[in-house]
Amino acid sequence: MSAIRGDTALEHASTTAELARQAALLAVEAWPAAQPVAAVTMRSAGRLLIVGEIAACLGWAERLRNKLDLTVLATGGWGDSEAPTGETYPVLLGRVCRLAGHLGSFVLEWHADGSVAESMRSDVFDLVLDLCARPLIGNVEPPQGYQAPGRDPLDQALAVIELLPLTGEFEKPRYVALRATLCAHSRAKLPGCNNCIDVCATAAITAKGDAVEVDPYLCQGCGTCSSVCPSGALSYQYPRVADLGARIRAMLAAYRGAGGGDACLLFHSANAGRTTIEHLKRRGLPASVLTLETWSADAVGLDLMLSAVALGANRVALLAADSHDPMPLRQQALIAETIVAGLGFPGEHFRVLTVAAPDELEAGLRDWPPAQGVDTAASFCPHSDKRATLDLAVAHLRAQAPTPRQEIVLPAGAPFGAISASAACTLCMACVGACPANALIAGSEAPRLSFVEHHCLQCGLCVGSCPENALSMTPRLLLEGARREQLLRQAEVFRCSACGKPMGARPLIEAMVSRLADHPMFATDAARARLKMCGDCRVVDLVRHEDSLQASELRQ
Repeated sequence: MSAIRGDTALEHASTTAELARQAALLAVEAWPAAQPVAAVTMRSAGRLLIVGEIAACLGWAERLRNKLDLTVLATGGWGDSEAPTGETYPVLLGRVCRLAGHLGSFVLEWHADGSVAESMRSDVFDLVLDLCARPLIGNVEPPQGYQAPGRDPLDQALAVIELLPLTGEFEKPRYVALRATLCAHSRAKLPGCNNCIDVCATAAITAKGDAVEVDPYLCQGCGTCSSVCPSGALSYQYPRVADLGARIRAMLAAYRGAGGGDACLLFHSANAGRTTIEHLKRRGLPASVLTLETWSADAVGLDLMLSAVALGANRVALLAADSHDPMPLRQQALIAETIVAGLGFPGEHFRVLTVAAPDELEAGLRDWPPAQGVDTAASFCPHSDKRATLDLAVAHLRAQAPTPRQEIVLPAGAPFGAISASAACTLCMACVGACPANALIAGSEAPRLSFVEHHCLQCGLCVGSCPENALSMTPRLLLEGARREQLLRQAEVFRCSACGKPMGARPLIEAMVSRLADHPMFATDAARARLKMCGDCRVVDLVRHEDSLQASELRQ
């Protein structure tokens, strides 16, 4: 009899969980559509460049001559092939110097062969079929309109099939928005944060002065740049964090309201991820798994991971089967896990899944035991200000934490941390001018260097700008007093030895005097003494004591 009651209870729990999941999915489906994002337009007239060995190029040119506007550039000479005669398309010989661009605007620069003096030539094409043994554009994700299939005939045929429809006008979203004022890439030509440049698979992000620049024509929307950006200068737009955050909150609230527990939120991409999830649904998803589609799972960064747990999920999975590089996503998950575990929540809360087979994904989800989440879900909604969203998520997790802490040590690369100054610091304040987040503050009335940890991005600009190598960074999350101004270094004022006028911080003046002591201009005791005088007193002392030509001694 007890076994029958146990089976009935399990069936009831399973039914409740399944109904709760359905309620969550319906809540998301009923949610208003996101506002459209800005777009860019690309136009292609079908002007195709075929570049590579002459035999392969001419073979495809013959097949495509009536379909596209062709130009052939042979990079290895004629070889055993005969020069074509009477062709309706140009056939050139040359050496490629540069190929760059995107659908509708590929710029080719090459040296023409066969001339007495090599001359640089250039032209613009809409599409490129690169048949060279080594691709001319080496990005991890090549630009749209460019195909480099290598020398395999089947791969070449598939590449041509991809290129043929690319004639006309095409529109694509501006996947990422940039707020250059928040960017910590550089200051005064000193290198700082390069996270977005390092992870961009399409080479769409480049340096531009103190900030970066995003080429929307090259960007293909993986969103990895926005997830690794420490300041929120790069924010994902397709969908916006606020739109995705609202769906997360609605989904988890509906699931919890229908009696569901131990929610596992599974983010997946709209392309390969959707196919895998559809196969998995036919096999039967675990009832606690709530699937949420976004254009790219790589764009789900630290702010959304922690917000999902604060809003009621006890596990967050990211299906990155189609990711070009899941390591940045794993790094974000590691930081998030360190924070949640540091607050005393037991279990594994975050997983980045790279399996593509539905049965492997199902096994990974079913074998993942529930972790401990919050008792009371948060009510905030993630929004476009990344740091503010992180503040809200961490504050709620700390309020619900089983073992609250004042400090959590984080792995390298985390966007939170402390700065310390050694005794070598002369209070020159170069770091204050370099800091993009106003985390370092110079004293207005006395030589003093202060630090507000809450503002720090751990970008390293202050460390790189310090002429004394006196600063160091420590990644951590300070949960108590992070907004308070901390004193890093202070010193007494150095005063002019003649009049007593304040000249600056004593360590700075003493360091200057020490470095100039061996200079020939300060070989005498009197000259060295002037280094400790203000500008006015230095001039007076020179007039009084320097053995030099006086104006009254000048004669015509």
